[in-house]
This record gives sequence, C-alpha cells and structure tokens, in this order.
Amino acid sequence: MSFEPLNLISSRVVPLLADNIDTDRIIPARFLKSVSSDGFGKNLFHDWRYRPDGTPDPEFILNKPEGRGQILLTGPNFGCGSSREHAAWALYQYGFRVIISSGFADIFRTNALNNGLLPLEVSLGQLQFLMETYHSNQNGTWTVDMESQLLIPATLAVTAFSEIPFAINPFRKQCLRTGSDVVDFLAGMKPQIAEYETHSLTR
Repeated sequence: MSFEPLNLISSRVVPLLADNIDTDRIIPARFLKSVSSDGFGKNLFHDWRYRPDGTPDPEFILNKPEGRGQILLTGPNFGCGSSREHAAWALYQYGFRVIISSGFADIFRTNALNNGLLPLEVSLGQLQFLMETYHSNQNGTWTVDMESQLLIPATLAVTAFSEIPFAINPFRKQCLRTGSDVVDFLAGMKPQIAEYETHSLTR
C-alpha cells in the first residue's frame, strides 16, 4: 500500500493520555469485516468516540475542535493486543502520521511503519515533559523532521528537551520519506535485482 511521503510534519498535537491502548480500542473487532483497507478512519477509537446511541461524545478529544492534528501523543505500550493491521489503517485514514509514546507493541510498530505512520518512541521522562508541554501550550505547533530525526515540541522555554532526537531504521526511514511500503520498495529495485541475478548466473 502506497501512502503520502512523510518528511516534515508541522501540526498541533492531539493528546490521548492513557496507557496500554490496545488494537481493539483503536479499531473494535466488529469493524474488521471489510476486505478493503479503506473506510476505517471513521471508526477510529469508536467506543470512546461515540455514545451507545451513536452520537459523538463531546468529551472525547477527537470530537473537540482541538482534536484535529497529524500528531497523536499517547501513553506507554500503545498498540498492544491483537496484531490487526486495521489499527494502523484507521489511524492513518483519520489523518495521523506520527504517534508519540514511550513504548509500542512490536507488531503494531511494524504495521505502522508499513502503512505510513511513524511510531516515535521517547523515554518516560521525555513523555512526561511532552504531556506537560501540551498542557502549557495547547495550541502550539509541533514539528517532526524526518531528515534530521528530530521532534520539536512547542515549548515556551528552552529546555533539555526542546529538541528530542529519535531513532528509526534507515530502510524504514527511506520508505516513509518516499511513501513506499516494503513491496513498493522491492518493486522499485527490479532493475538492480535483475542485474544481480544476471551476474550471479554468469559466474
């Protein structure tokens, strides 16, 4: 699946400050019947987002004016639970490109990277700082710079965490920056693969 390249994001941050948010909370199992990867964004966090009668819960962050942005700030162990790729689809289709947490479930991390999302992992201390930063400046614009691998929160003062470096596998970084999943990347390498095979057969 191709996606929009991710190079530089400047956006308000959307806080969802809960720990251990699992994939069933991200996209409930009853919405997984579709054979297409489209249409999941409308059901992102459905059981928090909507009341039992189907009306939006005005207290949930995604239903508030400040609940729109490309960066989700959340608690530790995000994406735990079942391995459904639909969780990444729902987040991307809603409009998120970066998920900031102090820890991600391994399978969710892989699914996110395969589907145009950057799982940006910080330390617990940095996460606490980022949560405090949001509360002190809720309308601030945060920046994620893929080239320099920096998270720049909207701090009101210069601190040790005014710029937070983050790690990412170079191959995954290239895929995100070019909007290519693993299959796209390998398909683009066909000439090099053919050349390698030709040289291998002539040895």
